[in-house]
Amino acid sequence: MSGALSQPFIVMKFGGTSVARPENWDVIARLARRHLESGKRVLIVHSALSGVSNALEALPAAAMDGRAEAAVAEIEARHREFAGQAGLSIPPALELLFERIATLAAGIALVGEASARVRAELMAHGELMASALGLAALARAGLEPTALDARDAIAARNNGEDARAYLDNTSDADPDAELQARLNSETLVLTQGFIARNARGDTVVLGRGGSDTSAAYFAAKLQAEKLEIWTDVPGLFSADPRLTSGARLLKALSYEEAQEIATMGGKVIHPRCIGPARRANIPVEVRDTFRPDLPGTRISGAPGDDRPSLKAVSVKSDIRLVVMEGAGMWRQAGFLADVFTVFKTCGVSVDLVSTSETNVTVSLDPDPGLDTNRLDHLKRELEPLCRVRIIENAAAVSMVGYGIRRILHQLAPALEAFQDKPILLVSQAANDLNFTVVVDGPEGKALAARLHESLIGSVSQSRVFGPSWAEITGPAEAKDRRDPPWWQARRDALLDLAPGTGGLYVYDRATVASKAAAVAGLGSVSRAFYAMKANNHPALLNTIHGAGLGLECVSMGEVAHARKHVNALKPDEILFTPNFAPREEYEAALRLGVNLTIDGLHPLTQWPEMFKGADLILRVNPDRPKGHHEHVKTAGPKAKFGIALDMLPAARAAAEAAGARIVGLHAHAGSGVAEAEHWREIGTILAQAAERFNHVRLLNVGGGLGVPEMPDAPVLDLAKVERNLQTLKKAAPGFDLWMEPGRYLVAESGVLLTRVTQIKHTMSTRFIGVSTGMNSLIRPALYGARHEIVNLTRFGDAPAGMASIVGPVCESADLLGADRLMPETEEDDVILIATAGAYGQVMGSRYNLREPAGEYVLD
Repeated sequence: MSGALSQPFIVMKFGGTSVARPENWDVIARLARRHLESGKRVLIVHSALSGVSNALEALPAAAMDGRAEAAVAEIEARHREFAGQAGLSIPPALELLFERIATLAAGIALVGEASARVRAELMAHGELMASALGLAALARAGLEPTALDARDAIAARNNGEDARAYLDNTSDADPDAELQARLNSETLVLTQGFIARNARGDTVVLGRGGSDTSAAYFAAKLQAEKLEIWTDVPGLFSADPRLTSGARLLKALSYEEAQEIATMGGKVIHPRCIGPARRANIPVEVRDTFRPDLPGTRISGAPGDDRPSLKAVSVKSDIRLVVMEGAGMWRQAGFLADVFTVFKTCGVSVDLVSTSETNVTVSLDPDPGLDTNRLDHLKRELEPLCRVRIIENAAAVSMVGYGIRRILHQLAPALEAFQDKPILLVSQAANDLNFTVVVDGPEGKALAARLHESLIGSVSQSRVFGPSWAEITGPAEAKDRRDPPWWQARRDALLDLAPGTGGLYVYDRATVASKAAAVAGLGSVSRAFYAMKANNHPALLNTIHGAGLGLECVSMGEVAHARKHVNALKPDEILFTPNFAPREEYEAALRLGVNLTIDGLHPLTQWPEMFKGADLILRVNPDRPKGHHEHVKTAGPKAKFGIALDMLPAARAAAEAAGARIVGLHAHAGSGVAEAEHWREIGTILAQAAERFNHVRLLNVGGGLGVPEMPDAPVLDLAKVERNLQTLKKAAPGFDLWMEPGRYLVAESGVLLTRVTQIKHTMSTRFIGVSTGMNSLIRPALYGARHEIVNLTRFGDAPAGMASIVGPVCESADLLGADRLMPETEEDDVILIATAGAYGQVMGSRYNLREPAGEYVLD
């Protein structure tokens, strides 16, 4: 499209999920056409297809492991699949990009290393491939976009040759008369985010999340009228909606407020993108590609409300603290200058700073490049100046708002949440926009949710605060996004089963059978064992066993229960994985002839005579912790499970001395994993470790298959898991693969039914009391888990507002769900808590001498 126009550009940026499917490009075309029809010019900046950047980032490691061909084929297949679904032929430019990726991967495999320059070029291919498809998709939609290679417009500021210059660069954002003249006659332009070019002509990238920053650079260079960031959420929120569904949409923020929220843990926009827009005074709108009619968040020079007020509570995890102490720093002129010179020399960026007469503590942002060697170097350089201690795995909980100093007195009651938590650092920002407290990592998310509930949860809608996440993604919309759960179709039967008091777990056997069949159907997995600690109901155990799965047990009590209740269960169909169990349990397992996993050196070194002639599996700690909560992460330096990789030679020697054979290696990193590539990564670690052993024939990649906690949450793609495992099989053909899913098989099959006992309205909260609580379902209190909660009696009725659902146990933690959108509710209504088939009844207790919920199976 051409024709000289004086209208300014509107820059529209679309993220990976927004461009991932062909139908999404129809939405992009419709949104662009709106602006074009109103006489505006449009420049579209886009990311790579969702997941492709991760695959490209992992490609060098795959190439060096001999898996280059399979990894390249998977990336290529992703784009061919897109073209096929869109009815597009593969553009010649895309074929050339496929060939270049294969060439680069082959070169990495040949030389056994990948320079930062090569990694940057590889990473850039994600956006370039998406551009080739996007141009064709927009043309199919009837538009005539002009292609612009972002590297011809975005020049790198850092022209060095180190890793940061290639993988985390920046650019100037001054008005660009040359670029404006070049695009003067264009009305629709398509270009890439994330990529730029240095003075030598090399491709560089702007760091992960750099597409937002690219869009801001383009907006500033073109002196655009507006920058629109289109993503998969409706805007910035007062908290991460994954922490609380009561998180409120923030309709209007100043640049400074948005910058603070993004910097302190908000992940909707990249912090770097605010600066160029602010300096050019270009308003930024954050909008939802899939709900474009929602207003989103507008970021401009003025806050929506300039009165001192709290706007958001955020949490940033995986923080490191560097604690520097010593009496010698007292009244020592220039001490801070000396300290920060060391940080500069070592290339380590400091975030928060807290000082006293004898202590300086700073926080370091998560940085993949900040490895153990760099930290050790930093510590050595600091030690001549002071004593140095590094604290890992902390979390920064920040309260963000305009004029925070003037409302500290309003925060005081909420700060009681910290009374029993060790506070590692306190920082009140010099710009008067945040008050931050650093605590132990596992405490961060729960504290942020509590603070949000106390400080923001009950505020009224205004120029700043819009609807809550629960109100935006209400039941009607959620039902449209996914097939309805089984319990909706069996509502009448469940209402009849609901107990008069207490609670009742009801399981749908058909759902369990379907999930078990899906896992049994994974062609790459030789054997799967259900982790029966998730739910040990005999009917479900028999259903799972009948589908062809074995049972994984963690105690001899579970072994005895399985042998008693499961028909025709053979010893070889049991996998016994004890942890710090007494000697007698290992002896009993060996007598029975079950598959036995050893997860520490003690049994082998202290009881060697027990294992003579035995075939054993070793549990490895892969140092890859995963999971939705610290309590379900079973790997990493603080996990009590498994043998560290560097201790495997000692384990091998101990097994040989005992006369045992190591026939398998096992790893389990945690629960609630949604990334399909996770089990391939674990298997790769195990396959490499297996090279140290002579008899290993099986690799157990563990379980932890994630289950969505909300109706509109992403669903684990089991077909993609299978593709990843097939890739692993090709790379490690000599091994059988085992798996041990637990919660995945039973969680969605179960619901907890209970009745309303009382309704209470406080100054800011509606409480719905029910007749069972954490004595039946402890996951919300123990893990911060979220379960969908509905009023089954009034299912489908219009929401009447937010409510917290609480039980009768005399504990503040007896909160089954906070800030839920509920209809008008009355005493004796039946409340259903969904996705409760795993770690529910098995973890019940008689605390307060209240009986936990019973169980019933629907056929």
